[in-house]
Amino acid sequence: MNKRAKISSFEQHNHSHCIDNALHEARQLCQKKAVKLTPLREQVLTFVWQNHKPLGAYALLEMLAEANNNGKRRVAPPTVYRALYFLQECGLVHRIASLNAYMGCCRPSQSHQSHFFICRQCSATAELTSTAISQTINQAAKQTGFSAETECVEVVGLLPAMPKLTATSPQ
Repeated sequence: MNKRAKISSFEQHNHSHCIDNALHEARQLCQKKAVKLTPLREQVLTFVWQNHKPLGAYALLEMLAEANNNGKRRVAPPTVYRALYFLQECGLVHRIASLNAYMGCCRPSQSHQSHFFICRQCSATAELTSTAISQTINQAAKQTGFSAETECVEVVGLLPAMPKLTATSPQ
């Protein structure tokens, strides 16, 4: 396994590839689990994957209102929270507690713990692939007699300045 953390979320790219992959994996995972990925749940997941900045439920409400009949048909907050809960339970999104927001999971079909780098300036967030963090937490827990069940590490900092994505930039 690569010991270097993968931080591709911070790289400038076209998010349509991320959306397509997320929806494909979501459909497969839901079919395997025999649960229904409703059109609303799929739409929420699509919005979550539009960029790598976590979205709150009320931002999603506004996006849904705009997408559905130009705001004529509003979705109630509990409906969005139920969709987010479903997506989280299926492992398709993560809740970023410090932001009270959600972002897409880059590995929904693999069991893993949640570790994130969050830029405090632009809110871009990257999910990390690092077993070292989990091992350290488990060792510390074991030393104190604590039984860790889940973990979520959120590291807030700053991204280096990066060039803006242009129409001619490669993916």
